[in-house]
Amino acid sequence: MNKQDKTFKIAILPGDGIGPEIIQQAVKTINSIEVKYNLSFEMGFADFGAISIDQHGIPFTEETEAICKNSDAVLLGAIGDLKYDNDPTIKVRPEQGLLALRKSLGLFSNIRPLKIYDSLKDISPLKADRIDNVDIEIYRELTGGIYFGEKGIDEEAKTAFDICSYSEMEIERIAIKAFEAAKRRKNKLTLVDKANVLSTSKLWRKVVQEIASNYPSVEVDYMFVDNAAMQLLIRPSQFDVILTENMFGDILSDEASVLSGSIGLLPSASIGEKYALFEPIHGSFPQAKGKGIANPIATILSVAMLFDHLGLLEQATKVREAVDFVIENNILTPDLNSENSFSTDYVGDVIACLIESENAFESINLENTIMNRMTII
Repeated sequence: MNKQDKTFKIAILPGDGIGPEIIQQAVKTINSIEVKYNLSFEMGFADFGAISIDQHGIPFTEETEAICKNSDAVLLGAIGDLKYDNDPTIKVRPEQGLLALRKSLGLFSNIRPLKIYDSLKDISPLKADRIDNVDIEIYRELTGGIYFGEKGIDEEAKTAFDICSYSEMEIERIAIKAFEAAKRRKNKLTLVDKANVLSTSKLWRKVVQEIASNYPSVEVDYMFVDNAAMQLLIRPSQFDVILTENMFGDILSDEASVLSGSIGLLPSASIGEKYALFEPIHGSFPQAKGKGIANPIATILSVAMLFDHLGLLEQATKVREAVDFVIENNILTPDLNSENSFSTDYVGDVIACLIESENAFESINLENTIMNRMTII
């Protein structure tokens, strides 16, 4: 079937905090691609997270699940609310919806790319020479490990436990994806574990060593997680593809995100055998809600990853070119441009115009304030 004859179904979960604002910019991007390339996208919106708890009593409803499963891809904004962050005794929490969503859709592989933009090197907490040539993809296992293991609290004994468990199958399926990525990139993979202490890490190392024999061109390093956390700050350019388990990946990918200067730049994909979800890696940032200062770039780059997944490679490239332009020309929100910042809507509008207009890259007037989309075409 010709792509122009297909209607791509996308489930949209705006979520909480700044989620709806950044999703609005992502929708502009999708609409611009639709117009530019004569494609058809059908977007189905659903409650998820704290807003779903407020409306329905639970963070992930059967209706939302059905919308997600009836779509070609899912786009998520962010979840979380201060009333849940500040009260650990609350039983029903937004994060439970995220874990349930991942489990329901079988999203076992979380992919987080990290790219350093030359024009933003000065805002990185690391010296510019330390982040030269940094281009990393982190493959984090997403549906196993300590987050999904048996848990318990014994109030009387004043003890608690969280069990970390992995099967060979859970390790193998994400390891293969990571090796395939390394093969497409620089033929280097680093397994991050704690095999000197943890039995699950010993199993990870065993399975990865077995799979490595099928990829003779890929150089494999093995690194303990504490050392990996240090090396990400000392010499991040040594990494290409990082493969690791759920909790280690959660921590390391957030650490790696600060190298770029803003967590608002980094997209992610969560992939399963049948379904796929795309989202920025940042949280809901409720303190910024409604202020027009949220950075939409990570969400828009998540749309580019979504297009990659759908086989719309030219369209994904177009989105990334538009993002590169606003970054290079400092058309950015306050987290990246504190002296002459632009609003969330403004950045989204410029990116949408750059996608739609053939001559926008040449005709945009960077010295004037752009009041609406027509003035930059």
